[in-house]
Amino acid sequence: MANLTETFMQALQQTEQSGDPSGLVELFADGSTLQNLTTRTWEGKEGAGQFWQTYLDNFASIRSEFSQNADTGSYGVMEWTGKGELKNGQPIEYRGVSIIEHDGQKVSAFRTYYDSAAFLAPEAKS
Repeated sequence: MANLTETFMQALQQTEQSGDPSGLVELFADGSTLQNLTTRTWEGKEGAGQFWQTYLDNFASIRSEFSQNADTGSYGVMEWTGKGELKNGQPIEYRGVSIIEHDGQKVSAFRTYYDSAAFLAPEAKS
């Protein structure tokens, strides 16, 4: 039987493939929080929907490949590489780590840390 971290990883890949975050959002508890490298915190299922839709809106295509993961029963850690194409056609590949807090059924907190420099446009070559 899959633990919640494994279920989360599968739901994220399905969201990336389909462009529909609803299955991933269902894993979040009503009072959950989501954070990335910005100072903003998204809250609840509505916030989770906004967070994941904003994530998808950055890309023409994206796929997260997980290299490592662990689940303690209340925390999950995922090390990953995202590969795809930004909306402007620029290819992107970047690495990061995501952490979930959960009760085995629902995610109560999600935090993600990644290489934000990968999103900068390369300088024009002379």
